[in-house]
Amino acid sequence: MSRDDAEPGKPTRRSILTYGGTAALGGLLAGCTGGAESGTGAGEDGEAGDDGGAEAASTTATESDSESEGSDEFPYTAAMEPVGEVTFEAVPERWVAYDGGFADMAVALGKADGLAGVGNASRYYTYVYDELPGVDVDRSQIEAYPEVRTKEEFYEIDADIHLYDPQMLVNWFDWGEDDVAELRDNVAPFFGNLIFRRSDGWHDYRYYTLYEAFERVAAAFDERERYEAFAELHESFIADVQARLPSADDRPSVFLTFEGTDEPETFSPYRLVDKGTSKKQWLDLGVNDALAGTDVENLSTTNRGELDYENLLEVDPDVILVRGHERKSAAEFRDTVLAYMESHPVGSELTAVQNGRVYRGGYLYQGPIHNLFLTERAAKQIYPEEFGPVTGDERLFDRQRVADIINGEL
Repeated sequence: MSRDDAEPGKPTRRSILTYGGTAALGGLLAGCTGGAESGTGAGEDGEAGDDGGAEAASTTATESDSESEGSDEFPYTAAMEPVGEVTFEAVPERWVAYDGGFADMAVALGKADGLAGVGNASRYYTYVYDELPGVDVDRSQIEAYPEVRTKEEFYEIDADIHLYDPQMLVNWFDWGEDDVAELRDNVAPFFGNLIFRRSDGWHDYRYYTLYEAFERVAAAFDERERYEAFAELHESFIADVQARLPSADDRPSVFLTFEGTDEPETFSPYRLVDKGTSKKQWLDLGVNDALAGTDVENLSTTNRGELDYENLLEVDPDVILVRGHERKSAAEFRDTVLAYMESHPVGSELTAVQNGRVYRGGYLYQGPIHNLFLTERAAKQIYPEEFGPVTGDERLFDRQRVADIINGEL
């Protein structure tokens, strides 16, 4: 339907956006170095980022800037920094998301059919949906628009909402603030926040935990009930897992890193104290940061420092978690990355390597569905005595219940 073909008095798909109280977009920062993987933005790590800590308590957030109650009344508002408040006169149908975390939020809210493209397809892991009955994502749309980062693509897609942090476009992809304003005014609003890590100097506005951001995206889609059902399920799941954890003194030290090659020689460090959403599962599981007490900083736009095997041996963590291998199975990872480390003259001296405790480190970008699967996997990686081996069959959450929420059976 064209923008002019709607019935009189009925909100059209495009009569959506009005900005009020919009936060000022920050200044354009100078260039950043390239990412560690193909398809990454200038500020992306091979993997960095973290989540707002043990988040079970935050899933029932009551922030004043999340206003939609799923009332089906128009207009309604939703708000997220840095864009501020947006007024919607119709529920967005077509959407595009930069990262897999925000895309996963939209899928969790039952909006998979509206997916029109993504900004970084290489890091949007859709295979988890295969375990959820009746949940599917159209891969052809992702393949048609796998890296939506230019104005021309945004115009061509003509979405109703852009789940992007506009300051990420400014600081990673050399957009100007006038470019952001043009797309906002002529196509659709931006609505997102770079939450996967908290170590970028240009990000001088509010961060959100995973479920705080999810709540705001739910407000934008007028899907309060689905959000609340997910939040309840998540809170119960995390509480059940945490009740089974050993005492803090008996938990292993963990080194989280990015190294996307099968034969790693250096490692980009992540600090678990950086509470971005990409570290949520590790924080919820109460692991001990192997870099605690050191001056090693978290990977960020400006900090691209790496550790070699000699540096790592000084820390000698109990567990090493390596990001950049999420297209591999657990067995494939062990047969490549771990096997190489076992054959390395220095790497083979590491306690984690000798004990076979080197694992995949999880997604850089995760949404609420992803997080359930990643937390289940992480619990088995860190505490196999309690939760069984990572290749085991024990399930820690109900797949059917997740699918029911997504499909609207609340």
